[in-house]
Amino acid sequence: MSLSLPEEIALLTLDEETGRPLGRQGLAAGLALAGAAMMELALAGRLDTDRDRLEILSREATGDAVLDRALAEIGEARDSRGALMLLAREEAGLRPLVMHRLLETGLLREERGRVLLVFPARRYVTPAERPEPRAVRARLRRIVEEEEIPEPREALLLGLARAVALLPVLLPEELLAARRERIALVAGLEALNRSLAETVADLYAARLRAG
Repeated sequence: MSLSLPEEIALLTLDEETGRPLGRQGLAAGLALAGAAMMELALAGRLDTDRDRLEILSREATGDAVLDRALAEIGEARDSRGALMLLAREEAGLRPLVMHRLLETGLLREERGRVLLVFPARRYVTPAERPEPRAVRARLRRIVEEEEIPEPREALLLGLARAVALLPVLLPEELLAARRERIALVAGLEALNRSLAETVADLYAARLRAG
């Protein structure tokens, strides 16, 4: 089945062992998901953006609940930075929508429990019979390893993973060191990476500095 960028990012930001978000307190997941939704909206002709400007081209529904929610949440944001900050908030509700779809299609299974026998907790497990989630990570590795120019969506996926420091937790350190130039090249191929992914990276770094 074909996955959207938000769905692929949601799968990449889940730890395969624990089923919980990777990155500092889920910060990577929220910002990467916001960036993925905006990239899909740009690809669908609903918005145009660069690092200093955001223009809504159409508010016509896409038929995708995640993208339509993102388009509504952006509101009157003046630039991509403001839009990303709005969409990355928990109140935006993008992540629950994406997770619901992945659960509904059987790509993930929800398990509930308690931490220290007191605090409610949930995790999202990849069923053994569904290879698609693992295939996303394998494709990310292939993009890094190969020499061919990737498809636009593959370049965008790599750009977002790089922007929120997911690559070091998804791929071996030695591979990343050997392919540093390749990663930078691919991440710079698409205009959306040079605008949205770079803005995501700026916001992620700023949030880390702020603690």
